[in-house]
Amino acid sequence: MENGKCCMQTEGSDLQLLEPVLGQYAGVPGSLITILQHAQEIYGYLPVDVMWHIAERTGVKPAKVLGVATFYTQFRFKPVGKYLIMLCQGTACHVNGSEQILAAICDELGIGDGDTTGDGLFSLKTVACLGCCSLSPVMMINEDAYGKLTPEKAVEIIRGLRGEGK
Repeated sequence: MENGKCCMQTEGSDLQLLEPVLGQYAGVPGSLITILQHAQEIYGYLPVDVMWHIAERTGVKPAKVLGVATFYTQFRFKPVGKYLIMLCQGTACHVNGSEQILAAICDELGIGDGDTTGDGLFSLKTVACLGCCSLSPVMMINEDAYGKLTPEKAVEIIRGLRGEGK
């Protein structure tokens, strides 16, 4: 402990980027999730120093900030690639072959679920449901949904994005 605070490695985030959000919500009861969502939009994930800063500015204990952030699966604690692939594993997608699609994506990118490619271009995350059951099996890449997938079609989409992303 140093000056009553835990000694944690800081990540050197530009905390000024968060000031407009904190100015708007820091004094509003029940706004922690909203602040964390905005922070993730700004930084792409929730760096440790940002969570400490949120705790300090809102008066919420750091353990509660971390507890809320880790409870909800929407929050990320590592940077994600330029393309975030979310592959649905819901019932409709599962029975229509999402496991084979996952294997093809992992093979193509050389990563597993929750990982990011070495070049920082792709991150892969399986999710419980994307709410697009009529398109099953389905994946989202950033804001775009791709449905009626086959392993070959998924790989083709990724190869197309790889060509654009360089």
